Amino acid sequence: MILNTTHYNAEHKQIIADLVGSSFSLVQKLKMNGVGSKRMIIDEVSLNMQSMMNLVSDVNYGNIELRPKGILIRINKGLKNFTWVIPYYHLVIYKINGSSIHAQGKFVHFRANKTFKENKKFFDKLLDEKVKYDMQHAMPQGL
Repeated sequence: MILNTTHYNAEHKQIIADLVGSSFSLVQKLKMNGVGSKRMIIDEVSLNMQSMMNLVSDVNYGNIELRPKGILIRINKGLKNFTWVIPYYHLVIYKINGSSIHAQGKFVHFRANKTFKENKKFFDKLLDEKVKYDMQHAMPQGL
């Protein structure tokens, strides 16, 4: 689900909380050494997300925020902000010349450059959180 989060909307906040949980508490954020990535350059997006990209040759930026049950990808287009809400059970990550995040028939590919390399620890943390979530919600064997 993609939301226009340029302006505060209580309904959007509730939708995000229902899908991926509320923000981590300050103590949890400190224990995790932060829950947000640095700003990364978006190289490519799926066709159904083209409307959120700058039309001219401007660089598109995005960042990722961890939530208890998923992630938020925030994309800036000029003065507008969009948030793509992805529960962990939809999330698929490919590491090919950067990182490509897929879910719900859409994808965002982040460029492999200096800022992407600075986010390596963040991506490791993201994968750890996804594995923890998958382990907690795995189907019992033998059914």
